[in-house]
Amino acid sequence: MNLLKKLEKQKLKEMKVQKDLEEAKEEKGRLYTVSVALPGSVLDNAQSPELRTYLAGQIARACTVFCVDEIVVFDEQGEDVKSVEGEFRGVGKKGHGSVQLARILQYLECPQYLRKSFFPKHHDLQFAGELPRDTRDLSRVCVAALPNCTLCWLAPGLLNPLDSPHHMRLDEAAEYREGVVVDRPSKPGKGSLVNCGMKKEVRIDRQLQAGLRVTVQLDGDQNPDSKVKKGTVVAPHLPRTRSGLYWGYTVRLASCLSAVFTECPFKEGYDLTIGTSERGSSIDQASLPSFRHMLMVFGGLQGLETSVDFDPNLQVADPQLLFHHYLDTCPGQGSRTIRTEEAILISLSALRPKIVSANGATSTSQDT
Repeated sequence: MNLLKKLEKQKLKEMKVQKDLEEAKEEKGRLYTVSVALPGSVLDNAQSPELRTYLAGQIARACTVFCVDEIVVFDEQGEDVKSVEGEFRGVGKKGHGSVQLARILQYLECPQYLRKSFFPKHHDLQFAGELPRDTRDLSRVCVAALPNCTLCWLAPGLLNPLDSPHHMRLDEAAEYREGVVVDRPSKPGKGSLVNCGMKKEVRIDRQLQAGLRVTVQLDGDQNPDSKVKKGTVVAPHLPRTRSGLYWGYTVRLASCLSAVFTECPFKEGYDLTIGTSERGSSIDQASLPSFRHMLMVFGGLQGLETSVDFDPNLQVADPQLLFHHYLDTCPGQGSRTIRTEEAILISLSALRPKIVSANGATSTSQDT
């Protein structure tokens, strides 16, 4: 009897230790990042502007669902594309899908209340209007296809919203919010005003240039009678590293496959790289080491081999020499081909438990 009590007491003690560890991890947040790279040529196979837009939306949704922190769009045809200026020139005009894909990805990541400030009318975004979160509320679908519409320039809603944690509702209580610095003079000694998508603007702790997008941490104690709220500008990664919140992705354009690696925004580079191909090793036997910055690279219509062949900076014939792991993420596939947007979902889903295990994190919705 005493032995049973001791065992029960020991079990309760172990459960308390485990709970304390989990709480500590939740408070610490997520320190590692996950990046995805894919060629912009995936849009070349779509047969209409509407389908290209919808395909880009599928990629954005997949990366958001699995908490991807960075999306790199590279040009496997070798044309030097480093900005989102310009237009997608249509099917058959290779090398410009990267620009349109990057622009749509950026547009979808941006909270709805900020898009007017950062995305002027552009041909690439004509079908990027979102469906309402509640599809029964048809009155919220954009109807800018009407010639006399003056409210906005987007076509009727085509894309599903990302509904990411940083896409806040008007009255949603939150510690962090994304905002844009408004063009309004402030008194000496006072910070700029920021539109954070609320009824009241936020007075931040410093003067910043109008038009900048900022991440704001709202003060815990707010005066309900004040005309403005108070907050502090923080680094965009802070919601992730301190609170474990997924805070959207950044988009980077790379002129070729090798630039995906050489232009890495992290000082220490990617310490874990994964290539995906049906010619790779089965993911079932793979295990991942602990990492800080993971990069997963997907090929286009002809696979990663074509991307390597087109890159003049790569002197290798075998793509797997570029990566720590070269994996077949869908062994025994029933179709001869897996589309890139399908491969992203399959691969991130298959790798998720391995990523969580490698970083010793609990399996919650905000882990990866």
